[in-house]
Amino acid sequence: MATLDKLQKAFSLFDTANEKDPNKELYQGKTYAKEVLYATRMTNKLNTFIPNASEALQLTARCQHICRWEIARDSYDMNRTGYLKWRQDLKKHHAKKASSILNSIDYEPKVIEQVAFLLEKKQLKKNKETQILEDVICLVFLEYYFEVFAQKYPEEKLIDILQKTWRKMSKKGHESALKLPFSDSSLALVTKALS
Repeated sequence: MATLDKLQKAFSLFDTANEKDPNKELYQGKTYAKEVLYATRMTNKLNTFIPNASEALQLTARCQHICRWEIARDSYDMNRTGYLKWRQDLKKHHAKKASSILNSIDYEPKVIEQVAFLLEKKQLKKNKETQILEDVICLVFLEYYFEVFAQKYPEEKLIDILQKTWRKMSKKGHESALKLPFSDSSLALVTKALS
């Protein structure tokens, strides 16, 4: 199987797994399984941010949240410790799911290892591809999810979240973020967080 064919096959299998997501999202008049829509947004954002991304990075962007709903946030303590444990367990869960799918279509072990490495966010700020992935995650969050997110929390918490998001990003990520189509209210929050 040619690499491009294999990549598309992997995307298709990731999307099929994510189609089982019971959470739905309405976007531009169409209903999507939440994680399918997120995966598509990740791919599209990576393609504009780094058009020549490696195969492993393309695969990782597509399966970043694979079967995320299978580990519910409320099955952990609803505090910072519980949140961090949930996030760590999710990373391992995503890596295991993705590796199983990639193994099923005979992906090279080194590609599977790199996808798992990236999904576990290893060496952030040190590894170039881990940093690119984090930038793309942050850009997708800021463009598609921040507006709704902002309606649920007080300004002080939002400023803190924006500052933490900003710290995770590279200079190139920052430049891209400042070009996003923010609403006036979101742009005001971002400006305040960065001042």
